Amino acid sequence: MRSRLIPALAGLVLLVCALAPCPPASAKDVAGAKDHPLVSRYAGSSIIGFEGRDFTSLALVLGPQTSDPATGGPVVAQTQRVEGKLTRLLYVSPAERSSLEVARNYQDALTQAGFEVLYQCGYDQCGQRLAAYLYPLEARLRNSGQVSEYALEFPRAQQFLTAKLSRPQGDVYLMVYTAVCGINNFKETYNHPVTLLQIIETKPMATGMVKVDALAMAKDIAQKGSVAVYGIYFDHDKAEVKPESAEALQEIAKLLQAQPALKVYLVGHTDNVGALGYNLDLSQRRAEAVVKALASRHGIAAARLTPKGVGPLAPVATNQAEEGRAKNRRVELVAQ
Repeated sequence: MRSRLIPALAGLVLLVCALAPCPPASAKDVAGAKDHPLVSRYAGSSIIGFEGRDFTSLALVLGPQTSDPATGGPVVAQTQRVEGKLTRLLYVSPAERSSLEVARNYQDALTQAGFEVLYQCGYDQCGQRLAAYLYPLEARLRNSGQVSEYALEFPRAQQFLTAKLSRPQGDVYLMVYTAVCGINNFKETYNHPVTLLQIIETKPMATGMVKVDALAMAKDIAQKGSVAVYGIYFDHDKAEVKPESAEALQEIAKLLQAQPALKVYLVGHTDNVGALGYNLDLSQRRAEAVVKALASRHGIAAARLTPKGVGPLAPVATNQAEEGRAKNRRVELVAQ
């Protein structure tokens, strides 16, 4: 009978052991390590490395790994960066199990729990250095007291997936990488399936930290002719205005209601990640979505709002770092 990994049911934060007994913690676990409450381990596995951070960012892999032509280092062309609480766990499973069996157990359990698979690959389709991208040297060195930095060197029979669980209290993103370790000077993992599990838990952004105020917007428009608004949110690669945008939309509506003669260009901006044509189209669709939201929810005449998308063509910060890219992703009101 195949061992099963049992996750939490969708929307819950406690582990539900309904299909089989929950795998117990192993006596071989590194000190202080424990399973994440949403996802248990593959039966018979032990934790050989772990890391937790209360708030950080993680690049989700959504396409195959390739090599940077300039440096030769591993890169992934298609990613999505998310922020939140990160848990990183490294497991070693019994040698008689295959990486495919371990990976399929994770996939089956996550699907049953309501996770949506965003990307999946196997064997050479993933790229030869995907492990090095997912578990870079600096992360391995942070865990050097727990596990050899070579634990994922020379992997074979690799399997990988990225998944998402949507929850009212914040989405959960997860990456599972499993491969058979191929370096024989680390006996604990040699010829064993090794699984790197990375989970990042997001939560809705706290409002009121940066006030979006109609009076402040009016002042900027009077002095500069435009104002940048950072409180309007969209999911990655989508143009639907998220519920967390309600406060910003309300303040924009107050501005326009207080100045009935004011007409504005509503300009959508993106960072420079991705093709120019794609980002121009995405920013246009997002600008149109904001116009639609202001008209339908707040009664602002659409004739006063002209949507324009300029993609990454008017940055206010460098796109070389996530902090700058975040500043460039914005909606701007420009007086006509």
